[in-house]
Amino acid sequence: MSAEPRAPRPPSQAHFAARAVGRSLAASARSASGLAAGAARRVADWSAPVTDVISVTGWLVLLAAFVSFAAAWALGWIELAFLGATLLAAVLVSVPYTLGRMSYRVDIDLQPTRVVAGERAFGRLAVTNTGAKVSAPSRVELPVGAGLAEFVVPALQADDEHEELFAVPTNRRAVIVAGPAISVRGDQLGILRRIVRWGEPVELFVHPVTARLKPSAAGLVRDLEGEVTKTITDNDISFHALRAYQPGDALRNVHWRTSARTGQLMVRQYEETRRSQLALMQCTERAHYASDDEFELGVSVLASLGVQVIRDATRVDVITEELSLRTATPTALLDDTSRIAAASGAFDSVRTFVRERTKRLSAPSVAIIVAGSAVPLAEFRAAETVFGADTQTIGFRVELGTASRIAKVAGTTVVTVGSLDDLARLVGRVRP
Repeated sequence: MSAEPRAPRPPSQAHFAARAVGRSLAASARSASGLAAGAARRVADWSAPVTDVISVTGWLVLLAAFVSFAAAWALGWIELAFLGATLLAAVLVSVPYTLGRMSYRVDIDLQPTRVVAGERAFGRLAVTNTGAKVSAPSRVELPVGAGLAEFVVPALQADDEHEELFAVPTNRRAVIVAGPAISVRGDQLGILRRIVRWGEPVELFVHPVTARLKPSAAGLVRDLEGEVTKTITDNDISFHALRAYQPGDALRNVHWRTSARTGQLMVRQYEETRRSQLALMQCTERAHYASDDEFELGVSVLASLGVQVIRDATRVDVITEELSLRTATPTALLDDTSRIAAASGAFDSVRTFVRERTKRLSAPSVAIIVAGSAVPLAEFRAAETVFGADTQTIGFRVELGTASRIAKVAGTTVVTVGSLDDLARLVGRVRP
């Protein structure tokens, strides 16, 4: 005969007391760690004016001096003590080089502020002593894009100015930021560095190379302007028919003669007249392009089409995976094309990119998609299904170095561009 299982014993008071003590200790530990972290932050903020002056090299020298003194004490080697004293003396000797206050006004000018990739651009750095006394010599560092220019500023009398000229590399499309300038005072070994930032950064827009297109060719929606469609609307030019009045209809559309004859309010209906609206899109997915040069060719195609469409006064939306470009003026568009960068994994296909990025845009008359040579022709056909039957889809497939050509994929026109020099000729042959 089996024994009956015992019922579980209820927790004792000692158990509850132990749990309460544990929670109290945990809370105390968290409170103590929070206080310690706060104290550490306050100490760091208090000592920042001193510790920020010490460079990475300086910290290494101090660490080496500490290790040398510790080893000399542990091993009894007087040579290590001399080494530690020498390293510490190097730090102390560096201190006078950081003393003194600098009173500068630093102006950074770029001429011009907008260039096409490959053109020359120059910069000017002017340092003025705004103090009442002679300034000590110093070194000024100026970040220019990914590079760093260094200038030596001599001792300046009050209100004296020192000028430096420099060239800005503009080999590739980019937005190059120059500044802010940094004045550096410190020793020649770089153990201590006291820096002060001066002025505001200045941007240099390096625009993509573009092709000059003919207005009749680049206005790809020009032939659609004024074309009458089968869509019925209440406000337009082309009269279609009359219908019975419904609540909410505008009284200006009431046809009073017919209403008087029939005894019922009748309003006019119109056939919608198509107005030019272009959507210009570039797929910037890195995997779609065979090389960086091919990607730059795609940006140049996008910019060339966009600039000419804006000049033709056609409404246009220009988008990439990450940007919605300004289209108020050609200059604004070119400035934004300078910021276009390759994306990675933003969308899984060209169709997804087109669908997601055009959700909030007006229905275009013509949709132009620019992509790289790694995009199959079928992808352009798939993107066409995002739009309605009234939208003409044109694909520009950049393939650097290949023979330029035009092909039809179902209802989509695909233009293969091998060189920017061929773009004007190709666009002149495209008809929506």
